[in-house]
Amino acid sequence: MTRSSAILTAALPERGPMREQFELTSHDGAGRCGTFDVPRADVTVETPALLPVVNPHVQTLPPAELESTFGAQILITNSYIIHGSDDIREPICEQGLHDFLDFSGAIMTDSGSFQLAEYGEIDVTTEEILSFQHEIGSDIGTPVDIPTPPDVSYERARDELQTTQERLELAETIDTGEMLVSAPIQGSTHPALRTDAATHARQTTLDMFPIGAVVPLLNEYRYADIVDLVAAVKDGLGQAGPVHLFGAGHPMMFALAAALGCDLFDSAAYALYARDDRYLTVRGTRHLEDLTEFPCSCGVCTAHMPAELEAMDDSDRHDLLARHNLAVSFAELRRVRQAIRAGRLMELVETRVRGHPTLVDGFRALLEHDNWLEGTDPVAKDTFFYLSAESARRPEVIRHHNRLARLETPQELLLTEGSHSESFEESWRLIPPFGPVPRPLSDVYPLTAELPNNLDRAAYESAARGVCQLIKTNPDTSMTVYHDGWPDEALSMLPDAVTVERLGETHSNSSEPTSDESEPTHSYSTASETDQ
Repeated sequence: MTRSSAILTAALPERGPMREQFELTSHDGAGRCGTFDVPRADVTVETPALLPVVNPHVQTLPPAELESTFGAQILITNSYIIHGSDDIREPICEQGLHDFLDFSGAIMTDSGSFQLAEYGEIDVTTEEILSFQHEIGSDIGTPVDIPTPPDVSYERARDELQTTQERLELAETIDTGEMLVSAPIQGSTHPALRTDAATHARQTTLDMFPIGAVVPLLNEYRYADIVDLVAAVKDGLGQAGPVHLFGAGHPMMFALAAALGCDLFDSAAYALYARDDRYLTVRGTRHLEDLTEFPCSCGVCTAHMPAELEAMDDSDRHDLLARHNLAVSFAELRRVRQAIRAGRLMELVETRVRGHPTLVDGFRALLEHDNWLEGTDPVAKDTFFYLSAESARRPEVIRHHNRLARLETPQELLLTEGSHSESFEESWRLIPPFGPVPRPLSDVYPLTAELPNNLDRAAYESAARGVCQLIKTNPDTSMTVYHDGWPDEALSMLPDAVTVERLGETHSNSSEPTSDESEPTHSYSTASETDQ
């Protein structure tokens, strides 16, 4: 996949009405909180949400405990396994899935597509499996889609996508009563096909939108590719309904996935990793044998030491590790939801991606979709924190640069990191990473930013881009920049027409450029929103 071809260059358009079961309550960038009504279960799921994967044969933790102890509002199990099992099919058909699992929340069922990807064939059709899912009491059913793996030819991906789309159209015709039906979105690692698939799915009457066949990418830590594929899906889907990132169950990437606008995540990792003595954290995975202390305050970690778990038999040890893994996963999603409500999701992402270099790649890929992020990012939040070079590319900075094109300038203008100078007709503040800021617009988000005293080069280069934007739209203005030690790389970006001087170095009279001690350059107020 060529990443540059996947970058969205326009703000996310509205793509038709949102599904009536889904309501958005908060936005931060493309991240969103919402409610997802599941009528057959009479349950409202708060999103972003985690769906623990429950094997109907081997339940690592009882589903009732997933609900009562961990707060699970929804889970996912596999209807294809149930359909093919002589041991549990009849009891589930008689009792219903909710009673069999002892779970009162919403239950989503997969169709066997995972088995299709693993083994190459399954012995049920879309019509058969959707009817069976309805019969056993599933609340959200899934058709049999074709999970095309990454990196296959465009032709193969296109042909298999056509089969999936035909099955989605068939699913629309099947009477499933109150059971919601998902519309899986395929297309391999071809962004154009993912966008086409999402557009087709949006045009159906189906209810939610799983992004399929990303597990191989997750296993290979290809987060930048995942970002581009999800962005391509969102381009075709708009705000139509809840988006489920199939197989994304590790808490280290929940914040990044939520920042992409994904609403649902399913996790088998809590159980699978526990059976391999692996311990999940928001910064990655640790082997139990490598831990001397537990870096967590969940019930398992406060009651036990790693050596105690190592000494237990397999069943008890795996049970406790699974409980920890679930606890850290649900805690991270609570943290993500609160960050969205508080307008701090991007800062959480900046922190979380430091857990692995490929997550940094994913975050940088996300920021390349800057106009898309800016299109849904709130114009007012709490204080902007500059945490890393990536902060210079956040939607708030891009928005400020875009708005500079609307501002009129006087014939002569000083842009300064210091105080106002009487030698110029007018002076504006010069605030990395934002660039030029008219002084009357200095008290509104995001220019109330908190910045480190020692900024990185990216902040100054971003400010220089802001200066270039202002000059581009006001070519007849004579501009002077007074800077307080900008790096040469940022200064070299300024047009030749700009007069550049360093504060405190050039003049000996009262017009000498000086730093303004009363206006510290590391704590700023933002522009008034009068230009909205």
